Amino acid sequence: MKPKGRPIDGQRLERVVAQARREREIRERSYRGRALKLFAWVCARCAREFDAGNVRELTVHHKDHDHDNNPPDGSNWELLCVYCHENEHTKFLDSHSSAAGLDSTGRQEQQSHRPFADLRERLKRGE
Repeated sequence: MKPKGRPIDGQRLERVVAQARREREIRERSYRGRALKLFAWVCARCAREFDAGNVRELTVHHKDHDHDNNPPDGSNWELLCVYCHENEHTKFLDSHSSAAGLDSTGRQEQQSHRPFADLRERLKRGE
C-alpha cells in the first residue's frame, strides 16, 4: 500500500534523523555525566556494583519516563544496569498496553473467550 501525499525526501529524512540522534547523544552525555558524579555506581534494582571497567553497562533511568526532565539534583534519575533498565521499560510499556487494551504489538486485543456467546440459545432451550 503506497502512502498518500508527497513523496518522502530520503535525504531530508536522513538529515532530520541524524540531527535528532546528535541532540539525543548530547542530552544523554550531559545528564549521564552528572548522574555518575551524583550517585554511587550501583544498580538501584539488583545492587550490582560497577567500576571504570564496566560502567558503560550502567544506565540512567528517568523515573517519570520523561527524558527531557533532568533536574540538576538528579531527583528524576536512578542508575540501573542495562538488564534492570530494560526490565523497567518493559514493565512500563506492558502496564500502559494492558491498561489501553493493547497487545504486545500495540494492536487492540481480541478476546478469545466469550462466556455468554450462546446465552440466547441456551435460554431458549431452557438450560
